Amino acid sequence: MQVWHMSGAGNDFMVLDARGKRLDFPQMAKELCARTHADGFMAVDISEKADFRLHFYNSDGSRGEMCGNGSRCACRFAYENGIARETMSIETDAGLVPGQRLSQVMYRVRLNNPSVLDLHRKPDCAYVELGDPGVPHAVKEIPGLRWEDREALREQAAALRHDPAFPKGANVNFFTRLEKDTVRVLTYERGVEDYTLACGTGCGSVAAALWISGQLPGGHLIARNQGGTLEYQVSGNGRVEALILDGPTEILGIFPL
Repeated sequence: MQVWHMSGAGNDFMVLDARGKRLDFPQMAKELCARTHADGFMAVDISEKADFRLHFYNSDGSRGEMCGNGSRCACRFAYENGIARETMSIETDAGLVPGQRLSQVMYRVRLNNPSVLDLHRKPDCAYVELGDPGVPHAVKEIPGLRWEDREALREQAAALRHDPAFPKGANVNFFTRLEKDTVRVLTYERGVEDYTLACGTGCGSVAAALWISGQLPGGHLIARNQGGTLEYQVSGNGRVEALILDGPTEILGIFPL
C-alpha cells in the first residue's frame, strides 16, 4: 500500500486507497500527518452512490465533514489511479461533491451549498456552513490584512475558533479586499489548530458571504492564499445555489506504508 503526499494550493494531505480495507483512520491520520506535517488525511473508499467515498480527517485525528482542496486532490488521486474518469462524483459526509479534471494539475469541484449562511452571527463576523452537516466557518474582514499579521492575529483567531457563537467550533477565515473581485485570505483551521496555507471551503465561505451581501455582483472571486490562488464562481436566485472551486494540485511524494 502507498500513501500520496498531495497539495492543493499549499493545503497538504496524506492520501491512500482504502477500498476493501479495514483501517484505523483516526490513528493513521495522526501518524501519517506527523511524517510530513500535513494538514489532513484522506482515505478513498467504495461508494454505492458516487465514484468513490472520501473519508477526511484533520491532522489531530478528528473527522471533518469534507474539505474543498482535499476533494480536488482526491479527484486527481482517483483519476491517476484509475478509480474515476475526468468527470466524477465524490461521496462526503457533507453530501455529494461533483469533480472534474481541467488539466494535468488543475481540478474543479462543486462545493456543497450553504446549509447555514448567517452574516450577523457576531457583530463583525459571519458564520457559514457548507453542506449538511456543514463545514463550519467564521468569516471576518480585516482591512489591510497582510501575511505578516499572522502572529499578531493568532490570539484572535484561536479565540474565534472556539467562540460559543459557533456550536461546532469553526475554521477562521480572515480576509481583506484587494480588488473588486480579489481577496487575500488567512485561515486558522479547526483540527489543525494552526494556520494553514489555504482553505478551499473557507475561501468559498468568503465568496458566499460576499455574494449574498451584494458585494460580489459578478459572482467571480479570486482568493489569494499564502500557498496559492483559488478561483470561485457563485450563482443562484436569492440564495447560493452553486459554488464552484478551481485550483491547482501537486503530488509532493509517494511513500510505502
